[in-house]
Amino acid sequence: MTGPFPEFSHSPAELALDPEMLARELAEELLGDPLDELEAPDADAAAVAAECDLGLQLLQGSHEQRMQGLRMFCEHRDPRAPARLLPLLEASCPILRMSAAYALGRNPDLQAVGPLLALLQNDSNGYVRKAVAWSLSSYPDAPVMNPLIRALETDIAAVRLWAASSLADAGATGLAKADQAAGQLLQALRIDSEPVVRSNSAWSLGRLYSDLVEPRQKEVVEALLGAMLQDNDPAVRDEARLALEQLEDPQVLERLQTLVDEGLLS
Repeated sequence: MTGPFPEFSHSPAELALDPEMLARELAEELLGDPLDELEAPDADAAAVAAECDLGLQLLQGSHEQRMQGLRMFCEHRDPRAPARLLPLLEASCPILRMSAAYALGRNPDLQAVGPLLALLQNDSNGYVRKAVAWSLSSYPDAPVMNPLIRALETDIAAVRLWAASSLADAGATGLAKADQAAGQLLQALRIDSEPVVRSNSAWSLGRLYSDLVEPRQKEVVEALLGAMLQDNDPAVRDEARLALEQLEDPQVLERLQTLVDEGLLS
């Protein structure tokens, strides 16, 4: 950072005109290495606090200043932020709504659940709905399961892929929810037309495996094996294999080794 504002790889004006560019920029910040989630060293705490103070001020400024503030809260967490972020979910500009949704995923607040779900169901902008689908992973105990399932069934691919990922978090809060989420993810793994959605569904099924009872666990293993061997997209096959390997189930690992020995798997 060279000044009072965080650096952009593109100018705020460019980002405001190009939602795809902004979505990509935000994704790079939000969806990176999980190790980045570790707390910053104590020496940086004062700098982060000062940046958050500035961000709160910017959220009440001009359009460009609000964009700057939103970018800050897509990166940092501050308990004061949600009160300033919530009104931006109703902004007329879809870029502001999208950015506020991402920021409320980074700074979750239960008061945001209703407005976020309303956007997921009713917003006409796919980038906004995509941001909401990602952010709902931060609200696993809220009533997000059915809205995420509807999104996975009916929305555009960009929304479906994050709905599939967020279902892993929503399903990890109880056996019944895990089974419900797994059922929908199994269907998406089998029939969704987009490889990225099938890949995310495989990843989510792997995450949910330990929360499932044995009959459903067996179904998950067989579906992942089927995807690993038969899906026509190599990325889906790789994700399914990785999910199986990460189960660390001796019987599953033995089956994988048998497939390798038989030359069916490299």
